[in-house]
Amino acid sequence: MPRIYLGKILLRWCDACHTPVLSEVCACGAPTRPVAVTPPGDARPAFPDDIERINTIFREHFGAALIPEGHIALLNKVPADDRMDEIVLGGAVVGAVRYIPDEHRWEPLPRPAAAKYLRPTKRYVVVDDGAVPSIRDEGASVLAPGLVSIDPAVADGDEVFILTKAGDCIGVGRAKADAATAGTMERGVVVRTRKNVQSVCVPGAATWDDAVRANEQVLADYEAKSIRFVRDVAAQNPQRPTVSYSGGKDSLATLLVVQKALGPVPLLFADTGLEFPETYENVDAVANRYGLEVLRICDDETFWKTFEVNGPPAVDNRWCCKVCKLHPVGRLIDENWGECLSFIGQRKYESVKRMQSKRVWTNAHVPQQLSAAPIQQWTAMHVWLYIFREKAPYNTLYERGLDRIGCFICPSSDLATFAIIGESHPELLGMWYQRLARWGEERGLPEDWIERGLWRKRGDADEEEDSYN
Repeated sequence: MPRIYLGKILLRWCDACHTPVLSEVCACGAPTRPVAVTPPGDARPAFPDDIERINTIFREHFGAALIPEGHIALLNKVPADDRMDEIVLGGAVVGAVRYIPDEHRWEPLPRPAAAKYLRPTKRYVVVDDGAVPSIRDEGASVLAPGLVSIDPAVADGDEVFILTKAGDCIGVGRAKADAATAGTMERGVVVRTRKNVQSVCVPGAATWDDAVRANEQVLADYEAKSIRFVRDVAAQNPQRPTVSYSGGKDSLATLLVVQKALGPVPLLFADTGLEFPETYENVDAVANRYGLEVLRICDDETFWKTFEVNGPPAVDNRWCCKVCKLHPVGRLIDENWGECLSFIGQRKYESVKRMQSKRVWTNAHVPQQLSAAPIQQWTAMHVWLYIFREKAPYNTLYERGLDRIGCFICPSSDLATFAIIGESHPELLGMWYQRLARWGEERGLPEDWIERGLWRKRGDADEEEDSYN
């Protein structure tokens, strides 16, 4: 998959504090070093559910958990056929987990640095001392003559650790033969070694409060710039200021900034009727915490009427945003003020389209709304550290393995996300799949149309960008 750069990768690490830092010097005074994550590099915290899922995947495959208790872990979503998350520990990418839709399972993809956190008890090979330099230093494959032993659990295609006789990890790779076959081979490749760039990994315990302190000056600087932007835009535009609130982290961070810049402002909540229960709870919790008015509009009937005519929305035909959000919000603005200024949680690290977007703009479908993005330059790590610093009530769905919050039927979601939703909210996903099944049956679509996620891709060019975060 191609690498996508949406801006400078700002993620760095402090080996003294054992935390991510978004500047070249930590608040403790120590210099930081860059973390070599894959672009776009919009890493986020690994929450307890993420950690449990990853540890379960590694435990089932290698017999040992990867992420120790009390250590900060980050996840960095990278371009993949469906979903793949790099795992950052100790300032290094120690591996990844990849979802395989056809098999309905996650696969671990360790890097050599993972051996600083786990010792595999299965799916490993041991090589002769003479083979160590070429494998460790040159990335050579494990050949049959250099093989000392192979764990009986190894199957053809498995990810494996490559160990010395002393038990040191010198590489990782994918088995090209099962254990039984490898034991009889006199020549040929047993493991195709993965060539990974060597990276510094310094394990150490830390908390997210430590991370907030390590980024104290960075957060203050970003907050100050965003507050100044909000005040400047509001001073130049007399329309009623509002915050477009979706229940997601980006709109929450935007709200916090706007409150500090302008004081309390109303929240615009476009209720699609397809929101998670936790999103409704978060909207209420945020409004109550900060004493804010919520202007809510819901037009779910129009969604289902359009669905019957057009079929399900797709990544390249997101009519849902126009029908359920943009047009209803336009009516809401007409009813209350005629026009308004809306601060929106758009960030350039989210997509190419948002990276190319102006920071102040008007959507053709809602001409009465002037939109502005105070946190356009923030990464997801800025957002999360800011929310942690402010102790703001964020949507609990983030703790359930979802990295973005929207409608539970969003066609932009990968199949891994739908698998997670199926476990946490089976009734919601079940309802949606029943609707899809009926629509597909009436049109003679194949049985695997839903399971393979084919409904998410139409082949049209009319993509609607969701403006509410």
